[in-house]
Formats: sequence, structure tokens, C-alpha cells
Amino acid sequence: MGTITALRASLASLALLAAVGGAQAEPVGVRIESGALLGDAVDGVATFKAIPFAAPPVGALRWEPPAPAPRWSGERPALAYGPACPQTMRPDRPNGGGAMGGTSEDCLSLNVFAPRAALNTPEKGASAKVAPVMVWIYGGGNVYGSNAVSSYDGSAFARDGVILVSINYRLGALGFFAHPALTKAAAPGAPLGNYALMDQIAALKWVQRNIEAFGGDPRNVTVFGESAGGVDTLALMSTPSARGLFAKAIVESGGGWDKPVSLAEAEAKGQALGEALAGAGAALDRLRALPADALVRTEERYGPIVDGRLMAEDTTAAFAHGRAMDVPLIIGSNSFEASLMGAFGLPPEVYFAVQPDALKAAYADAPSERAKGYVMFTDAVMGGPARWIAAKESGGAPAWLYYFSFRRAVYKDYLPGAPHASDIPFVFDSWDHLDPKLSRGPPTPEDRALTKVVHGCWVAFAKTGAPTGAAPACGPAWPAYRPAGDQLMEFGEVVAPRTNFKKPQLDAQEAAKLAPLVK
Repeated sequence: MGTITALRASLASLALLAAVGGAQAEPVGVRIESGALLGDAVDGVATFKAIPFAAPPVGALRWEPPAPAPRWSGERPALAYGPACPQTMRPDRPNGGGAMGGTSEDCLSLNVFAPRAALNTPEKGASAKVAPVMVWIYGGGNVYGSNAVSSYDGSAFARDGVILVSINYRLGALGFFAHPALTKAAAPGAPLGNYALMDQIAALKWVQRNIEAFGGDPRNVTVFGESAGGVDTLALMSTPSARGLFAKAIVESGGGWDKPVSLAEAEAKGQALGEALAGAGAALDRLRALPADALVRTEERYGPIVDGRLMAEDTTAAFAHGRAMDVPLIIGSNSFEASLMGAFGLPPEVYFAVQPDALKAAYADAPSERAKGYVMFTDAVMGGPARWIAAKESGGAPAWLYYFSFRRAVYKDYLPGAPHASDIPFVFDSWDHLDPKLSRGPPTPEDRALTKVVHGCWVAFAKTGAPTGAAPACGPAWPAYRPAGDQLMEFGEVVAPRTNFKKPQLDAQEAAKLAPLVK
């Protein structure tokens, strides 16, 4: 019996066993540009994992734009997640991006969660229905993360009629890296430095070419990301070569007031890293032969580079001057983004102490310098930028602003608000798939109730371009953001619109933090 035939037989046996227990599992196949795929379907959700969307970026392809994925013959099994891109892993618990397990430079793969009924399978032929598509860009500071993290299971989206695509992309010094030798070797006009963004664009192009095989609509693609994934989503909105690859965007805790990193700065950083690992004057082939683990074993911060080719300007400038992509947008932040301060080694009292007096005055009502530091950091890094970007986008396609303040019961004894990334299981409705090391206990009825609302808003936006008017219900009417009305939706103990929320503080943040970044 051939390998593929054996796999199909094995899946068929599992389907019979699952049927006895009430679940309906079956092998399913689709054909994409690279060849045939064998996935599985359970309870109406078809899943295809570890699909290559680009060639492995190894050897001479390290620090090169992604090349086309190789083709294969026969049916390729798509039943298990692929490896994460190289990053520092912990032996016993998730890292800062929620990732666990093995890594490999051969990591440029994506997963597809689709409604079983939407598939254009060989035996079924073309589907009459097309489903909206959401493409997820994970967070982790652009140094951690994986599309295999259990929080990102897309089954709930698929059950609600949305195809969820989760992608991997290169991280750390493999994802954002510049070096004089690379610049010299590159073809005229070829993009430099932003290999993670190039991977994301390659994945979006793959979606445009292939998603119809899964029953998806390439004209109705929503890109969404959290933390570094939100940063990268804003960068894609500022990148001309990403235009036309998605119709809508969602940014969860993605900042927006970022100091630009020039190509010269990135080259100096890359040269220093290369000299530390390979010696001064090391040739490009020697740098490409360095162990991947050595390159990512660093606490440096990484992100988009203004290379003058892929990115002509930084994200803040693009939004400030109206040159960012004009698409419907949801953007927001959490109430205790200051949970990040520990990872940055930044005491809140120290952060407060170095702020200008005019900014301190806006936070006079906070009970202590520690509390002031927490709130000021949250507003400066996430809350203020989210409101500002919503205002900038509101002049064209509509934008919706939110504030996620719901604090799970497990946090109430020791956190003053909703920590960074705590919104993700609510968005994905992934509670039933969470690794116990990520879940912090089972969801309460209150968690489930809010999940229905938040997840419903994201589904409605994917389907219609507005977070309302489509099943499942989003909850109370969520007004589009207008600077004059200054309304956002708060997802908290009560879900309701708020007007002029933290206006004096966010106005003060904008005056203090934004002005030096915009010329």
C-alpha cells in the first residue's frame, strides 16, 4: 500500500472511530498550484497544515526575498503543524510568543481552516459559495511566535463561515537584517532588510492565487495581527507592494508611533552582529553558513526597516501624511498593556520619572507613581497610537476603535487590567483548543459570553466590512470612529460605546510622543 493510500485508509479508520463518539472526521483533498493536498475534516471544519508558500530560505536563500515554493507529485499530507521559524525556545513552557517545540529555517508554511462545505474538492468540483478570508500574523516581538500556537486555532472562524489562514514568517536577525554585503550583492531596486514583511507579502500573494481551492474569496481578505503582528499589519498598510492583496485590516495592540529605523542603522547593527559571530570582514557566504540558533540567540529588538525599496517611509509617517492604505480598519488596545514592562526590564516608577512635566500633569489623579507609570506606558505605547490611527483612517474608509478591559477572574488578584495578548482567545474563540500552559484555567461563563461578542464582531467585519450586521451577533451597535465624536467600543464587564474616553491623557500623549516622529 502506498504512503498516501495508507494515510487515507488511516484517516478513514479514524473517521469511523470518531463517528462512534459523535464527531464526524474524514480525509479531504484539494489541489493548489504546487500540487494536491491531503487534509482532514472534523465537525464541518476542514484543516490543512504546514502548506509551503515559499521555498525554504536556507543556504543561498537566507536573507533573500522568498522564492516560489517547490512543486510536488502525488498528495502531500497536510495533517500536522510545521516547525516554527528559528527562535529561542524554553524547555518546559511557552516562550514570549506562546511557541513551544522544534524550529527550522525551513518554516515558511501556512495553515488553512475552512468550512468543509466550501471546499472545491476534486470529487465535488467548483463550489457555488465563496467564503471571506482572514490571514493571521502572530505576535511575539518579531523574535518569537509560530502559527502552531494553540490560541490561534481557526476552527471557530471556519464554523462561522470564515476561512482562517495562519502564516509563519522569519524572525529576529533572520527576519529583519541588513548588512553592507547584502546591500552590495542585491539587484538594483531589490528589497532589503524586511524579510519578515516579504514573507508576509508572499503568503498574501499565495492566498490570492490559491484560496479559491478552499472556497475562499480572494477579493475579501482581512489581514489581522496582534502585538508585533499588529506592527507588521500597519507596516503592510504602509507598503506599496502590499496594495491589492487585502481589503480590510485589524490591528490588536499594534502600537503605531514608532521611531523609524533607517537602512544605515540596520546595516550597522547587522555588521556588528556579523562581526561578533563570524569575525570582522566575514564574507556573505560565511554569514549565511552561521547556525540559525546563533543568529536568533539575542535580546535585540527587531522590526520594519525603511530600506527605500520595500518601505519608502516608516509607518507613522505614512499614516500622518495620508499615504497608508485606505481600507476598513478595526484597531484597539488592552487596558493593561503595561504587562509588557517586565519583559522590557522597565520599572513603572522609572518610566514615570523620565516623562515631561506636561504629560505627568495629565495623570495627576492616579494614586501612585507606580500606577501612573503603568497607565502612562499603556496609553503611550498602544492606546494613544490606536486612537490616532483610527482618526487618520476615518477620513476615507471607516475605522472602528476598541478598548479591551475585561479582566479574567484568574487575573483579578494580581493585575490591574487586561494584560497584553489576553484578548486573543476571545477573538479566536479558541478556549477548547488551548494548551493548559497557556490557558491559565478553564474559561468561566463570563469568559464565554464575552467571547461570543468579540469573536462575533471579528466575523462580521470579515464578512461585511463592518463589525455588525452578520451572524454571530457582535453585540451593541459599534459606531465608526470620528475625531469629533471620539467614540470607541469597550469590551469589559459591560460591553458598550464610550465617548471621549481618556481624552485628556491621550491628547497629552499625542502632543508629547507623536510630534518628534512626524516631520
